Amino acid sequence: MSLLDDLIEAFRVLPGVGPKSAQRMAYHVLERERAGGQRLADVLAHAVETIRHCERCRDFSETDVCTICASASRDQQLLCAVESPADRLAIEQATGYRGLYFVLQGRLSPLDGIGPRELGLDLLDRRLGEGLVQELIIATNPTVEGEATAHYLAQLARAHRVRPSRLAHGVPLGGELEYVDRGTLSHAFGSRGEMP
Repeated sequence: MSLLDDLIEAFRVLPGVGPKSAQRMAYHVLERERAGGQRLADVLAHAVETIRHCERCRDFSETDVCTICASASRDQQLLCAVESPADRLAIEQATGYRGLYFVLQGRLSPLDGIGPRELGLDLLDRRLGEGLVQELIIATNPTVEGEATAHYLAQLARAHRVRPSRLAHGVPLGGELEYVDRGTLSHAFGSRGEMP
């Protein structure tokens, strides 16, 4: 295998990048972006070496405790469990949420060998046992695995007398009912609530 083949194969580690896309990326870097490719290699090597998981929330961090967990201005009584750092970032950017997070780095999936231990639920259990958290906001995705994870998290919260809550799922804001898929509409209809 040549060095070019190794480069093409290396690009395939990225999600959604198949053989043709990897080939285009490799040729683009070599033909037009050698300086950008070198910068990417340097930053990637430094990030892989330096970035780790926060000891409190499991989000990515350059320090033992991330800036959100270390902030005195965050509400210690609210803890939001999300599947990924990208989910945490989405909530942080789109809402006024000022509590703390717990990043699962996945969801329960026994068929894939992902159980409570792989999601750091022993750490979450200890954190809930500290007595500071009053509400666990469960923000897992509305997939089969996400729902199973949500149920597991709710049981864990109740065991510590912490109130579990779940993000609402349903019809998107600005959406029209006739264009909403059947599963989403069925879930929204079944979990409807009284209007204030």
